[in-house]
Amino acid sequence: MNTVSVTDIEAAAFRRDGYLVKKGMASAATCEALAAIAERHLEERIAPVEYEVDVHYPGAPLEQGAPGADTSRRLLQAYARDQAFRDWATSAEIDQTLKRLFADDDDVMLSQCHHNCVMTKSPGFSSVTLWHQDNRYWSFDAENLISVWLAMGDENKANGCLRVIPGSHLVPLDRGRLDAALFLRPDIAENKALISQAEVVELEQGDVLFFHSKLFHAAGRNLTDSVKYSLVYTYHQASNKPIEGTRSARFPSISLG
Repeated sequence: MNTVSVTDIEAAAFRRDGYLVKKGMASAATCEALAAIAERHLEERIAPVEYEVDVHYPGAPLEQGAPGADTSRRLLQAYARDQAFRDWATSAEIDQTLKRLFADDDDVMLSQCHHNCVMTKSPGFSSVTLWHQDNRYWSFDAENLISVWLAMGDENKANGCLRVIPGSHLVPLDRGRLDAALFLRPDIAENKALISQAEVVELEQGDVLFFHSKLFHAAGRNLTDSVKYSLVYTYHQASNKPIEGTRSARFPSISLG
């Protein structure tokens, strides 16, 4: 990993926009090694794996046995899969960057319950992910977590890169602006205005996207002929604890300290 610091300007931009891209944070060699592990695990279907048919998002196969029903969406539990994934997740550079973005010296913890995966956006049957905040299904004392998204290869509009709405982590929303699945309703004028501010986050191999858990984001389908691999972890401060009895407390968090 390349040594990368966070400037005052970048920290302020993260607080304002809810996301930050650090260019070239991982070397090509690191990305290729991680991608090779992911490709092997995908080829061998090493569990746990989430399939597109499981999520019922637009474009996904409708049911088991339908064409494309064996299309993977995520290799789950990445931290437990290989030492290389663990080394990336707990590196000093990630720890130092997150402390700066959290604007606190509190210990940083990796959640094993949320993200903690390799996103495997495949051609053909990859689905559309609608506008949402990750906090819709996370349960912590505070809605203040940061996800770290490593592009193991180039990510662009053609292969379904992320889109974000800058500053949307600061926008107060009534429950009525969300649908039953807690996606942003596109039929409401206020939401249309919000979505019109969206930006495409294209990444090159080795770039890392840091984004707040309240930031609205979405993604399109992979229209290329190659799988897109992204390694994604979510972190919280030690003082921000998962609520007992919820999915967020199912597995213990890992300290980066």
